[in-house]
Parts: sequence; C-alpha cells; structure tokens
Amino acid sequence: MTVSGLETDHADMNTLERAEAAERSMIEELDRLIVMKSVIYTSGERDPRLPIQRPPSNGKRYMMGHDPRLPRMPDKPTLFDFFTYRFGPANHLLQSARLAQKNGVDEKIVLACLVHDLANIGFIRGDHGYWGAQLVEPYVDEEVSWAIRYHQALRFYADESVGYKYPESYIKLFGEDYKPEPYIERDYRYARDHKWYMSARLICVNDLYAFDPNVHVELEEFTDVVGRHFKQPQEGLGFDQSPAAHMWRTIMWPTKYL
Repeated sequence: MTVSGLETDHADMNTLERAEAAERSMIEELDRLIVMKSVIYTSGERDPRLPIQRPPSNGKRYMMGHDPRLPRMPDKPTLFDFFTYRFGPANHLLQSARLAQKNGVDEKIVLACLVHDLANIGFIRGDHGYWGAQLVEPYVDEEVSWAIRYHQALRFYADESVGYKYPESYIKLFGEDYKPEPYIERDYRYARDHKWYMSARLICVNDLYAFDPNVHVELEEFTDVVGRHFKQPQEGLGFDQSPAAHMWRTIMWPTKYL
C-alpha cells in the first residue's frame, strides 16, 4: 500500500492507521527546507555571479521531490495531468486550438496550437517557442515540433497572404522601434523557405485572435486529437527516458534542490 508516496509494510492497516501514516508523511514534507527560486529566476533581481544566500537549515533537510504546496501529480502523468496540475491558465491555448479546428486545419496543427505556448504557461517565457518544441518533440510528429519552434520567429513578421499582420500588442509591449534579434531574423528567413512554413504560420494566425476573455473552452474537447497525435509514454511524462523527460520532471518538481 502506498500512503502519500511512501511504502508501508502493513497491507492490513486500518483506516485510522492509514490516516496517521499520511499525516506523518505530510509533516515530514512540510519540515523540509524549500529553496524556491533558482539562479535563472532571480537573475535581474540580483547579480547571478554573487553567492546565493541560503536560509539556515536549522537541522532541516532540503526538498527533494514533491512540494507539499503544490497538487500531487499522478504516478504516470499524462499531458492532460500537466494541464490540470501544473500549467497556468490555458484558455488562450484552448481557444487557439478551437479556432484552428473551425478554420479547418489539419489535426496535427490543431494539436500544435493546443501546445504551442506550453513553455509560457509551465516552464519559461524567454524563447518559449524553442523550449516548447523541445518539450513535445519526442511525442509528436516532426512537423508539429518544427512548427512550434519556428512560430517563435514568424510571429514578428507579417504575411498578408494569410491575413497575419504585425501584432499591435507588440508595439505596446516592446515599442515601435523594436527590432527582433539577428537569430530571430535568421530563423524567419530559414522558415520562410521551408516546406512546413505554412504549418508554423498557421499557429501564428490562430494564436493572434485567441484572446477572448468571454470564450471558455474545455480541455476535453481535444481528447481525441491528443489521443491520435500525442504519443503518451506508458511510464508517464518525465519517466520515459526521452531527451525531454527531465524538462517535464522540472515542471513536476520545480523546487527540487538537485
């Protein structure tokens, strides 16, 4: 029998004993020292070259695994479990995927729209297209991860042939004089001549107009799409030894010390 992730030696524990064991486990977790912010998170607030100030342990052990302040993930988490327990508000992604469906795009691109901003809502914002592509690359068609990667660059460049204009929100956010970095320009030019250019561009098209606060979409609308086009590992995301497994584990256990 498993109680809060700990193995017990007594399969015949009564209800009271199980409750007490669970309470002991929770107390032990809460008694661990949680170092919340990594160097990459605090850079800008502090000089990352300086020593990190650790709180005194006072005999406590550092957190290694589940953080009791977060919902506990299932033993073999699925993509939907991460949406439920770890990702931030995802209505934009859900709207984007529904809009793509209404626009009649291929199901693979519907999936791409559903997961194109996973890095934004669950991992890291900077270069989120590249990070997001790496997160899903082992589990999706190559075209899907390619499209997610290059939407990062394409969104800064208009394509009037599909009705995509440079977003006005970018002018407000970054200023009228903002110019993308050379690597973005390079990747845009590469993607513009690629056979999957339109796949990435369709993410941009169905991304830009999916921010309606009055529209609510349920994740379950995409159960079949995800089932057909996302290769869910039997071991659970994070435990399948894929090149991206460690990223999913980081999202699962974001305050793990090492």
